[in-house]
Amino acid sequence: MSIQKRFKPEDLARIKAAVKQAESKISGEIVPFFVEKSSHYTLANYKAGAIGAAIVFFVIVLIDSYSPSIARYLYDPMVIFALVMMGGFIGALKANYINFVKRLMLSQSYMDQATHKRAQGAFLQEEVFNTSQRTGIMIFISFFEHEVIVMADKGISKVVEQKEWDSIVSTIVDHVKKDKITDGIEKAILRCGEILLEKGFVISPDDVNELKDDLRLEE
Repeated sequence: MSIQKRFKPEDLARIKAAVKQAESKISGEIVPFFVEKSSHYTLANYKAGAIGAAIVFFVIVLIDSYSPSIARYLYDPMVIFALVMMGGFIGALKANYINFVKRLMLSQSYMDQATHKRAQGAFLQEEVFNTSQRTGIMIFISFFEHEVIVMADKGISKVVEQKEWDSIVSTIVDHVKKDKITDGIEKAILRCGEILLEKGFVISPDDVNELKDDLRLEE
């Protein structure tokens, strides 16, 4: 599914309004960043292709052993080669277009690594660190991996315990399971604002909006 199709225009408007509301009382910046998946995962295509080719070759061996009448059509090496290559191509194609197959080819640790790398890249790309008091927060969601990451700049992270961010992650995950992703994101953003208020990051009279409020949506 395209990342653009996951949210209706009114959902995006609600999320953007939540950011504006949360930032209206704090001296921090909240950046929601959503991607469909954190990597192209070409490794999955290669693995699925190899498995597809191996399955076809195994079937040919079985036919040769138990169905001689059919096996005589497979004695041409070029026929065997073509069939094995076709099996590999179909396997790779399935992994490329069917998320379920792609996930089967990937370990959770491999996807976690890719997601954290993409989140760190997004943090730098959007210059979440570029605030005067280092008070930027990014809420990163990668849908393919079912991953939610909350990253706070050092001005916040040094006074806010990790359990606070874990709680925000749980809020979003729980709402995703109930198919209420927008509600979860909205609550998470407002909670980020509450945490900063609790820690004394109160907006000042000369406060300026240091990061754009637009939502970041990428495939």
